[in-house]
Amino acid sequence: MADRFDIGRIDDVIHGRLRLGVMAYLADAEVADFNELKSVLEVTQGNLSIQLRKLEEAGYVAIEKSFLGRKPRTRARITPAGRDAFARYLEALGKLIGQSPAA
Repeated sequence: MADRFDIGRIDDVIHGRLRLGVMAYLADAEVADFNELKSVLEVTQGNLSIQLRKLEEAGYVAIEKSFLGRKPRTRARITPAGRDAFARYLEALGKLIGQSPAA
């Protein structure tokens, strides 16, 4: 049981509810517009900005800013490091609750 129950393997950057939501969404979608994430996660613009910055600082997401016509556009994209970290997070969580990693 001690081998399985290693709470230290849980990535604190990902583990926050909103950051976990961002990572789970981007793991499937790969890239998402800021407003799309805001809507899906039902969160304020300020809170999402802060959480995306934390994920960006960890190297888990890349933020792309551009213009669509004259409108600013912000997109978040999961990075290869973010994809790896999310897979490790899911594996660690699975071990904590007694599930074997998926084959």
